[in-house]
Amino acid sequence: MILNIVGFIASYLLGSVSFSVLLAKLLKGIDIRQHGSGNAGATNTLRVLGKGPAVLVLALDVLKGIAAVWIGVWVGDGNAWLPGLCGIAAIIGHNWPVYFRFRGGKGIATAIGVLATLCFLPALFAGIIAILSIVFTRYVSLGSLIFVLLTPLFLLLMGYPWPVFWTSLIIGVFAFWRHRSNIVKIMQGKENKLGSGGASKGGKRVV
Repeated sequence: MILNIVGFIASYLLGSVSFSVLLAKLLKGIDIRQHGSGNAGATNTLRVLGKGPAVLVLALDVLKGIAAVWIGVWVGDGNAWLPGLCGIAAIIGHNWPVYFRFRGGKGIATAIGVLATLCFLPALFAGIIAILSIVFTRYVSLGSLIFVLLTPLFLLLMGYPWPVFWTSLIIGVFAFWRHRSNIVKIMQGKENKLGSGGASKGGKRVV
């Protein structure tokens, strides 16, 4: 039991490492949460810092999710729920990081790492549809929501264990909550599209 708690806390602390914030500070001496959309994630890193840093942030955030699941496997001693709970803890850390005054990202890249580790094929199928939606609409937020919405549906269709299903459902609830303002903007036709520019909150792109 103690190891389970330690694993959960360790996963949260790992998730709290905001690579977007750290990289922006290192490269430009800025707080990325004061630029672009204000989100500490890969998409805003793309807008503010460019492709290279965005790819790096995306990869590292995905790796956080993968590592958290494996922490749950290692300390869980066969506990079917703990890998998913540790994955959720990493997403909570990414969204509300203790190191950065609880102002983080929206957790999608970390969620990809978690779900791809727990249920590769359902996550892959949902991911393909999500990517296609981004290609056609250029709304990253819409693709993110499609991914977390379809993954639990594929899990049900493919008969995966209930702990994995409930993990994916909780992740989906977190994602929809974090994207609630994006949902409103999509409905109003005001959501930023991929490649539409990188204006900062102050109206100027950081270059």
